[in-house]
Amino acid sequence: MTAAPAVPRVDFALLAVAITSVSLSAPLIAATAAPALAIAFWRNAMAVGALTPLAAVKYRAQLRGLTRREVGLAVAAGALLALHFGLWLPSLRMTSVASSTALCTTTPIWTTIALRLRGHRPPAMVWAGTLVACAGVVMLTGVDMTTSPRALAGDALALGGGIAAAGYVLLGAEVRRTVDTVPYTYLCYGTAAAGLLAACLASGADLTSYSGATWAKLAALTVAAQLLGHSLLNRVVRGLGASVTSTAILLETPGAALIAALWLGQQPPALAWPALVVILAGLALVVRANRSA
Repeated sequence: MTAAPAVPRVDFALLAVAITSVSLSAPLIAATAAPALAIAFWRNAMAVGALTPLAAVKYRAQLRGLTRREVGLAVAAGALLALHFGLWLPSLRMTSVASSTALCTTTPIWTTIALRLRGHRPPAMVWAGTLVACAGVVMLTGVDMTTSPRALAGDALALGGGIAAAGYVLLGAEVRRTVDTVPYTYLCYGTAAAGLLAACLASGADLTSYSGATWAKLAALTVAAQLLGHSLLNRVVRGLGASVTSTAILLETPGAALIAALWLGQQPPALAWPALVVILAGLALVVRANRSA
């Protein structure tokens, strides 16, 4: 039996940068005075604007040479990314932040189930690591389920956001087998921006009446969470795989709590550090299982 090719160490370094960058998302969103759907739209639209010169000059030939299947996968991934934002961000105002976060971060569970349904047989250690990592998130956030119809609707939206994120990661892993990061993210973010723009127009969300400080925060969110965070996740998913990437995203929860403590002066939860250790332990199990598979 031939050994599987080793994953370059640079992928793990880039993954660490990506998780740190997406961890800035929640504190920045909390500090940005704009509707949730508008924030989601602008972070994708600004990312498309930033990528356009690179895509037009360096990757024009590759974009023109994409097959119908590759374009379809990238567009489908973008639609799921828009659905993820469109479901999760509104849920934060309908249910508790703790419940929304815990339910939305069930992504690796749905990723593993989807891989199983597609004929893959994830090792038992992948299941164990996924559940351990999710337990770390629940440890930190709790699950504040209530019987309020509005809160239950918010819980359902957050769960749907987690499922949509799993599809986004899985499709990204598939299309990245043959397509470079920039062409894929360009099509993906463009599709997400178009879908979120339609949602903003349908809901009447204000898209432009912002202060200069708000626009600056939107730009910072785009650079940190979108161009560095999501784009680097799209970069490493090819080598690390969907299971490792989706499990690593769980580190965003304690990461955001610790960044908020340093940047906004918010006291981190008492379980922030223990939860971080538990999530890292779960991620280590998933990484080890994928190396041994």
